[in-house]
Amino acid sequence: MTPTLIVVALVVVGFIFFANVWTDVLWYQQLGYFQVFLTENLARIGIFAAGFLLMFAAVFYAIRIAYHARPVYAPDSEIRDNLNRYQAQLEPVRRVVMVGLPVLFGLFAGSAASSQWQKVMLFFNQESFGQKDPEFGLDIGFYLMTLPFLGFVTGFLISVAIVAGIAGILTHYLYGSIRIMERGIFTSRAAQIHLAVTGASFLILLGINFWLDRYSALQNSGGRWAGALYTDVNAVIPTKAILAVAAALVAILFIVAAVIGKWRLPVIGTAMLVITSILAGGVYPWVIQQFQVRPSEQTLERKYIERNIGMTRAAYGLDQVKVERYNATTTTTAGALAPDAQTTANIRLLDPNLISDAFSQLEQFRPYYQFPKALNVDRYMVDGKMQDTVIAVRELNPDGLSADQQSWLNRHVVYTHGYGVVAAKGNKFTADGKPEFLQSGIPSTGVLGNDKTYEPRIYFGEDSPDYSIVGAPEGASPREQDRPASREGGETQYTFTGNGGPNVGSFFNKVLYSIKFQSSDLLLSDGVNEASQILYERNPRERVQKVAPYLTVDGNAYPAVVDGRVKWIVDGYTTSQYYPYSQQEQLSDATTDSQTTAGRNVALPNSSVNYIRNSVKATVDAYDGSVTLYAWDDQDPLLKAWQKVFPSTLKPYSEMSAAVMSHVRYPEDLFKVQRELLGRYHVTDPVSFYKNDDAWSVPNDPTVSQEVKQPPFYMSLQMPDQKAPAFQLTSSYIPQVVNNNARNVLYGFLAADSDAGSKKGVKAESYGQLRLLQVPPEAQVPGPGQAQNKFNSDPTVSQALNLLRQGASDVLNGNLLTLPAGRGMLYIQPVYLRSTGETSYPTLQRVLVAFGDKIGFAPTLDAALNQLFGGRSGAQAGDATNGKTPTSPGTTPPSTGSADARAALKAALDEANAAIKAGQEALAKGDFAAYGDEQKKLSDALKKALDAEARIAGTGTASTPTSPSATPTPSPSS
Repeated sequence: MTPTLIVVALVVVGFIFFANVWTDVLWYQQLGYFQVFLTENLARIGIFAAGFLLMFAAVFYAIRIAYHARPVYAPDSEIRDNLNRYQAQLEPVRRVVMVGLPVLFGLFAGSAASSQWQKVMLFFNQESFGQKDPEFGLDIGFYLMTLPFLGFVTGFLISVAIVAGIAGILTHYLYGSIRIMERGIFTSRAAQIHLAVTGASFLILLGINFWLDRYSALQNSGGRWAGALYTDVNAVIPTKAILAVAAALVAILFIVAAVIGKWRLPVIGTAMLVITSILAGGVYPWVIQQFQVRPSEQTLERKYIERNIGMTRAAYGLDQVKVERYNATTTTTAGALAPDAQTTANIRLLDPNLISDAFSQLEQFRPYYQFPKALNVDRYMVDGKMQDTVIAVRELNPDGLSADQQSWLNRHVVYTHGYGVVAAKGNKFTADGKPEFLQSGIPSTGVLGNDKTYEPRIYFGEDSPDYSIVGAPEGASPREQDRPASREGGETQYTFTGNGGPNVGSFFNKVLYSIKFQSSDLLLSDGVNEASQILYERNPRERVQKVAPYLTVDGNAYPAVVDGRVKWIVDGYTTSQYYPYSQQEQLSDATTDSQTTAGRNVALPNSSVNYIRNSVKATVDAYDGSVTLYAWDDQDPLLKAWQKVFPSTLKPYSEMSAAVMSHVRYPEDLFKVQRELLGRYHVTDPVSFYKNDDAWSVPNDPTVSQEVKQPPFYMSLQMPDQKAPAFQLTSSYIPQVVNNNARNVLYGFLAADSDAGSKKGVKAESYGQLRLLQVPPEAQVPGPGQAQNKFNSDPTVSQALNLLRQGASDVLNGNLLTLPAGRGMLYIQPVYLRSTGETSYPTLQRVLVAFGDKIGFAPTLDAALNQLFGGRSGAQAGDATNGKTPTSPGTTPPSTGSADARAALKAALDEANAAIKAGQEALAKGDFAAYGDEQKKLSDALKKALDAEARIAGTGTASTPTSPSATPTPSPSS
């Protein structure tokens, strides 16, 4: 009975394994990337087989040789008597053990070896960098593609030698070839030869490892600076060469001992090798470091620090940064913003990380739809002008179905896809603070297209279900829930017509996928027919990662409407940790900021790299899931090597359409890694770098309570050396934070040009250009933390915001943007109001601005800037409203003088305070009717305050608000 159960269990396990493998085959074939699956798995299988055979053969023959060399004798001691007893117990299963142990070790070894398949493939397909290292003069490609492979092979062979040697020694001991006697250890002649060959093999491999360590010293990251420093070059590298030669000589002594049978020389040689490795490999470098380098470290390490700076900057793409001294002023003058009119007119006021709830309340329509926590920033051509846009896709949310709808059929056959994109102007909002949509509604309408000009259905997205069954025979009734026919009610049905997943119509495929997804419904349901396709692996990032396993994928995929389709654009990186003299960086640490900790974006994995390139741009079609990989950095040697491994998977970027090209942007995670390194490596003088007297830090996000880095921001702005605004990714720097203490003064501003152009296959020359503005410390420009503190502590602002908080509403600070303008640094922060109801959402009501020590606070950006710079600041670019539509009460021209307006404002605020107090008293008594009346009075009073403030903003010239003019209009949902 037991053997039958074992056989049945093996068959079941084997079929489950087969089901998972074959469904992967079907998935890759349907997507057109079967070559990736085949190449990767053949490589893994080949390397596994090589590793298995090497370990199996070494252990098997070590045991076999030792067994056949056993002596035949009668036991004459208690020890040998015990050994005979063990031999007798082992004999019935000896053959199984002598094969089983090598197989077991072989499986472990093969599995470990197969995980290194990328090193093997890079070695056999390597490309030259055309650059040489400064110590040995070898091509950089040797360190990234040859040395890792040689290190892997050497380490693996050393493991084989050790395991086989131990197996041989134990077998010799068990069968008496090695005996422990009163006068010492006895070894037979056969055992001596066996041990000598094993020892010689190990020492030769050890010598090779010592020799390779000379080159690995250039990849050292354990010191204050990466790479081979003075002690490494003058002590470690020479001693590694000596140890390599010594190991080879001792190996020869072992071979001689095996021939002549005298073991004194190899024993002495081994002892000398151990002593030499301790003295030469440890003590001597320590002495050099302590007594020669440490007293004169700055002088002796200068050359090696210079190498570290140059190689690190090259490895991270920092060697082409344009650095400019920016003598920022902190004094406002009238008309100072006139040269920056285009920039200030396009400042993004919608915070993509706060506005998601507004999109949901205004555009979700049904509970089975959802929007992501963080929206994306892109740009579109609108009326002949480039418009910064906040955009999101309306994805499916199966958890939004009611309890009686939570059936397998509904979740996997009926509700299969989201519908449409929603986009809003980044710099505009309506009179009551809502986003001003460019694309919205169901059916979808707007400047990006309508249901007739683009395909709005979202089958592949960041929150798609794990799998869906779609498709039906021609003429069959649609079963998929498509979209609401109208806001009021009614639904439409649809049948997927694309090629988005493997066919699951056959009984065999049903069985396979039933096993894969552990669902009997998939096998038995009438919702699965002969034309059905199964869609899975639907997250764009994971989809790209699966078809390009050699890439590190950016944590943020973003949607764009291009060529009549919704496409997800995904950035992929080639990385390495073996670049000589380059500083190691933890990807997870560098890419963690306030957005990743809030769960809005994904941080990169916890791995170290010292080389990174944005080598691939990928698109994933939101309708049919098709993946297209473009070789973006076609000069990257690592990418060239991978193109030789997978020759038909990448297209040249010259085939990228103009529409896709216009939405390509500089990737966030690469920028985060670069800004982290640039905090130190903007310094190119080795003396200053050694002193670390000009190191910078990325400031913490002042809008959150946690101490976590501020994220970078996409926005259109004009840098001082540019003739027109461009789409940029930006961040700022303050002095280095030491023990959680730093002066929050601005020292630098970094921007990456993110405009790739709009011509098919032609990359804009300026794309990817990093520009660094260095602000002199004596300028004393406030950093983001200081600017936020000024906003929070200003009496006028805090009085107005505190009043709103008492009115059963929350005040939310939007992202704090920094940009060079007005010959200084300008801070802009939108202020949102949100009621406490379940269906509430943030409405943008005010704008805070800061320049130097002065702040402005008004309903519109222009009004706030006018407060700062006096009168009409020159910031307007043909759009006097700059933020609200012309119907906004915030742009009502003054009908009375400033004094009358201030009096009206004071009266309105008094009414508001009285309504709040009366409402609280009514609430305490449980009189909800009276409470409702007082809330209406409060709303009326706040509207009066808003009108009065608008008149003040239209006539005021003060650089700092002097009256409580900050009362925003409550959200309509209050």
